[in-house]
Amino acid sequence: MKKGINIWSFREGSTIKQCVELAEKAGFEGIELSLNESGELGLDATEKEINAVRSMIDDSGIALTSLATGLYWSYPMTSDDASVRAKAVDVCKKQIEVAQGLGVDAILVIPGAVGVDFIPGAAVIDYERAYERALEAIGSLVPHAESAGVSIAIENVWNKFLLSPLEMRSFIDAHQSDRVGAYFDVGNVLYSGYPEHWVRILGERIKRVHFKDYRREAGGLHGFVDLLAGDVDYPAVVAALKEIGYDNYVTAEMIPSYKTYTDQIIYNTSGAMDAILGRTER
Repeated sequence: MKKGINIWSFREGSTIKQCVELAEKAGFEGIELSLNESGELGLDATEKEINAVRSMIDDSGIALTSLATGLYWSYPMTSDDASVRAKAVDVCKKQIEVAQGLGVDAILVIPGAVGVDFIPGAAVIDYERAYERALEAIGSLVPHAESAGVSIAIENVWNKFLLSPLEMRSFIDAHQSDRVGAYFDVGNVLYSGYPEHWVRILGERIKRVHFKDYRREAGGLHGFVDLLAGDVDYPAVVAALKEIGYDNYVTAEMIPSYKTYTDQIIYNTSGAMDAILGRTER
């Protein structure tokens, strides 16, 4: 498995170049970028701008792992508003386009939500309608993903949707395409289950993996802690990943960052991942 880090782990306001340089210095092999509303890699990014980012990465000592986005919280595929659902599909099309331009073969996609506790005023959507809308949206995107050679990797998040590995597996399989899979987030399932179970059930459907840690007794968003400081049984997780033959990137997504000496979280995370992946002597 290869060691990556998500760009959201870095100091707010950092440029892509600054993040790449720090990630490389800290010993990471890859970095996951994000498609944003605007900025360096925004919805209006041109081919020239995308190529410039790719060229900069190619000149560095690390690779691009995948392409994430937080835009699906603003534009859920399951919204009661048809215009919002259409916007979500457009976001995903742009994400596929940018990923292809960057030369990465997987994007992180949140297929909507039934409810989101950490977004004040977020709508609550009927579960069955949410499922049908998400199926329809992802289904409409499959041809675009297949044509671009980019996998739609659906992440398990705190969206009160696709709540079990069995349900996630069925949702993925319904599309009958190898370009629809899972972006498995280890820390996100701690509040309700066991990540090693998810790994074995999802198996070869897993396109990418996020490493986070979570302390159950803290609860809520405050439960997310540094790697190895929470309740994830990382020896069991790594054993399960090896069992299914996963050998792609495991990418740390460390949120929130430190309030002071912010860059230190990058180094600490790199060291913890070396221990988790058996790269350090004990």
